[in-house]
Amino acid sequence: MAVIADITVSLDGYVTGPNPGPSNGLGDGGEALHAWVFASDSPQDRDVLERSMARYGAVVMGRRLFDVVDGPSGWSEDRGFGAGAEPDGAPPVFVVTHTQPEHVRLADQMHIVTEGVAVAVARAVDAAGDKDVSVMGGGSVIRSVLAEGLADRLVLHVAPLLLGSGTPLFTADEPLRASLHIDDVVATMHATHMTYLVGAVH
Repeated sequence: MAVIADITVSLDGYVTGPNPGPSNGLGDGGEALHAWVFASDSPQDRDVLERSMARYGAVVMGRRLFDVVDGPSGWSEDRGFGAGAEPDGAPPVFVVTHTQPEHVRLADQMHIVTEGVAVAVARAVDAAGDKDVSVMGGGSVIRSVLAEGLADRLVLHVAPLLLGSGTPLFTADEPLRASLHIDDVVATMHATHMTYLVGAVH
């Protein structure tokens, strides 16, 4: 079992385009980040997705991402975590937030955690059994699990795209120093999928 921070990022370091929000989850132009997920012409990308979905038994996400996926235009039976590639159905999701949402649409799948990211990860580990935990974002949650030493691996799907602005994965306001070791690289026409083992974070 491993806790894996797993996110798609543009070549210039953004996980959304500008102006993201509940009805514009990936921001202006950000949908292109996930072209690799829906690439029907790329068996390699599909293999990366399917192997990831088979690995994960639980998910951790932040409040901003929750507001997108649990909103009226968010996840559905046709389009949810894994884009339909989950072999055993959708895994439980643990949402890190300071305040309880007034309404949870996907109440059977979403579990609200107000005690912090470490508690959310611990609950996800318990729920995942012998499978891995995916910390899928957004950027602030990825940074938090790295900063608190909770992630065993960092998986970056780097899209061949320059967004220019948006939500950065790493920021100067929250500097991180970590020892990363390359474990695997898969390059396709739609993304470069890089897996790092996470060493000491300081």
